Amino acid sequence: MKSDSQLRREVEEELSNNPAIDANRIGVAVADGIVTLSGHVSDYAQKVAAERSVLRIAGVVAVVAHIDVTVRETDQRTDEDIALSVRAVLDWISGLEEDSIRIKVEQGWVTLSGSVKDGYRSHVAEKHIGHLRGVTGITNNIRISGSASPTDIEHNIRKAIQRHTDREMKHIAVQVEGGNVTLSGQVSTKAERAVVWGAARATPGVKTVVDHLMVG
Repeated sequence: MKSDSQLRREVEEELSNNPAIDANRIGVAVADGIVTLSGHVSDYAQKVAAERSVLRIAGVVAVVAHIDVTVRETDQRTDEDIALSVRAVLDWISGLEEDSIRIKVEQGWVTLSGSVKDGYRSHVAEKHIGHLRGVTGITNNIRISGSASPTDIEHNIRKAIQRHTDREMKHIAVQVEGGNVTLSGQVSTKAERAVVWGAARATPGVKTVVDHLMVG
């Protein structure tokens, strides 16, 4: 088991090696495997990148993000302008019915509400909106209207994993409860972990994915 000091070194190294992150502006504290990030970044995508980078590190139990987004003056936009860009992103995503998602923007913070048939489209929308210039945060209140039995969801996740990795991944446990999926077990690489998570997230009927996979 890694010590908190070792985890902190690995987190700082991971952040420093990610070209999408200004690691000098992010503080790191670790207690009992829980990583707390603090500081200021210039865009929301950078905040998300930092959180996801840390979650990829073996031994990290959870991430607490106290990172504020302070948009550069040259990147600042009106809420109306951001809302138009968000609508353009939603219109671009196939499978989203017109007006199925409602948008609210306040001081750069985007709130999404409405419903979609599966969690994958909700995830895609949030991912692309997070990269829009001027966005300071996202609250995703989109409901998943599609339904499938836990057994069907688990079966489809395992088929998707096998398609993407060319092996059955019997060492991965898939727990499904109300469309919420928890992945646990061990994978060989960070890339494999990302593939497994993506396969689960894209499975119809999945609302959220909790990643407890270990790399090693």
